[in-house]
Amino acid sequence: MDIYSYLVFIFVAYLAVINLTGFIIMGVDKKRAVRGAWRIPEASLFSVALLGGALGCTLGMNHFRHKTKHWYFKYGMPAIFAVQVFLLATLSRYLIPVFSRA
Repeated sequence: MDIYSYLVFIFVAYLAVINLTGFIIMGVDKKRAVRGAWRIPEASLFSVALLGGALGCTLGMNHFRHKTKHWYFKYGMPAIFAVQVFLLATLSRYLIPVFSRA
């Protein structure tokens, strides 16, 4: 396996883990909200999204019907995801030719 394939594998694995984490913490926070227990801070939810887990957070938010009435979650999570997709597309456009020359 060349270095490019290895880096892509690591990046995809990271995205899978961080998005699964985002999905799970939305479910955990919803369960805690229903029980009236200690909650996960909103800053932590957004931190996971900003670290690459915006898709997982958005899917979790909709699946568990959690935080969907807060405008900053309803529009913020999908906006973060859109920016991440744009950045990934832009970076891949410039990085793929660099690695293919090596």
